[in-house]
Parts: sequence; structure tokens; C-alpha cells
Amino acid sequence: MLEHWSTTLIVSTVLGFLSGIGVGGGSLLMLWLTLVLHMEHIPARNINLLFFIPSALIATLFRWKQGVLDFKKVLPGIVAGCVCAGIFSLVSRQMDIAVLRKFFGVLLLATGIKEILYRTRKPK
Repeated sequence: MLEHWSTTLIVSTVLGFLSGIGVGGGSLLMLWLTLVLHMEHIPARNINLLFFIPSALIATLFRWKQGVLDFKKVLPGIVAGCVCAGIFSLVSRQMDIAVLRKFFGVLLLATGIKEILYRTRKPK
């Protein structure tokens, strides 16, 4: 199915749109690659990373140009995220894929519950 350019283009467009508005298309891409295309976890993870690096950079540049991104406020999160991504990339190589899938499933479930229960706060 990945060989069909029309399907790939449609899925990539939808996921690029979702990542651009901050929904987190990475988890959806992982689900698409593993559940629909029956791809192994490691190649799917690599495709996911390669897909979302340029998407994240483009979305970040647009947010910055719009003036809604304050680098001083997000810099600690950026540094912590990069350090943890590096550490856990090394650790995950030693972990069983079944354990990683369970962690990923719990993360998706927790994110879904949070989104369902999320309420916007009224300004004071």
C-alpha cells in the first residue's frame, strides 16, 4: 500500500496538517505504519522520525514568524526533550519491542483521555 503514491500523498498530507496544528501526527503515523501497513516497529519509528523532523521545523518557523513562540519560555523544554530523546534512544535499543509497544499504547491512551477531559480555562 505504501507503493501507491496517491495513498501515501493523502496520508502524508493529513498527518502533516495535523502536526502543523500541534495535534501530534507522529503517533498517528506510527499507528498507520504498524497497524495498517504491518510494518515492523523499528523501521516505522525511523520513518516517523524522518517524516516529522522537517514538519516540526516548518511548523516552528511559522509559529515564530507569527510571534506566538517565545523561545525563552520553551528553551528548557527543548533542552530537556533533546537530552531525554538521546538517552532513551540508546536505552530503547536494549529493550524488548513488546515492552516499547506497551509503553506507547499507555502513552496514547493517557493522551486520548487527557484530550477527552480537557476543558479550556476561562480568563480571570
